[in-house]
Amino acid sequence: MDIRHLQYFLEVARHNSFTKAAQALYITQPTISKMVRNLEEEIGVELFERVGKRVSLTDAGWVLFSQAEVMVKSFENMTVHINELMELKRGRLRIGLPPMVGASFFPHVIGRFCEQYPGIRLELFEAGSNKVEADVGSGMLDCGVILLPAKEDIFDHYSFVNENIMLVVYPSHALADRVEVPFSDLEGERFLLFHEDFALHNRIVDECVRAGFHPHVVYKSSQWDFLSEMVAAHIGITLLPETICSELDEERFRIIPLVSPTLKWHLGMIWRKNAYQTFAMREWIRFSQESLPACNSFK
Repeated sequence: MDIRHLQYFLEVARHNSFTKAAQALYITQPTISKMVRNLEEEIGVELFERVGKRVSLTDAGWVLFSQAEVMVKSFENMTVHINELMELKRGRLRIGLPPMVGASFFPHVIGRFCEQYPGIRLELFEAGSNKVEADVGSGMLDCGVILLPAKEDIFDHYSFVNENIMLVVYPSHALADRVEVPFSDLEGERFLLFHEDFALHNRIVDECVRAGFHPHVVYKSSQWDFLSEMVAAHIGITLLPETICSELDEERFRIIPLVSPTLKWHLGMIWRKNAYQTFAMREWIRFSQESLPACNSFK
């Protein structure tokens, strides 16, 4: 058994799939299948229950999984320490970015970081805030952007955006000429929202419930531009952050502040508290925090 056997085993367990694990590791599916099979033969037990293309851990697999995570992490930390002592300044960083955030704030930051640190490979994963938070917590991602507040007992963070969520309607909508709209006035509207993987989805639903009604959600998407086009087609209303609203065509949309209450879009970069930070991780936190506008409190 070598460390690669355990790394491949962990990746299959996390993805519940040999194919997806192979894609994540940039190797062929037969290679990872052979590695896991060799590991099973060496230990003498089956580690996965195979049902079609999907696999799940057996009882023995769960035992190995908990131990393998510790061993692989220890090996990775040892390798990182040795590399840093040799001043190689190389590494890999896995960053989770919600779609709205990545396009609006990070291209210039990532570009400048890659220029300054050509030996560090950034791997970007696009997902909603809820999934990013879960994957940073599990160790599948090194860091990521979420809708704050963060769980202070699990994550460290810095914040960089704190702005209002705005109501977006088409020009002939009954609310289009209003200066501001109380949340309670949205009762009976057809809502176009992000999927549940996005923390903003739950925030909007919770505010509607507090205002005394359950929102009538007619469509969900992961793309803000698709939601806005659905608004333009008179299918419903949506709620988007000010930064995104600034990119919408004023001739096709009406952007209206929400009141009673206002709804905030407060973003932060999170990483696991008390976890060992690689050179790449330390430099990314420092560099991105210096490059993005600071925002350290709710308004």
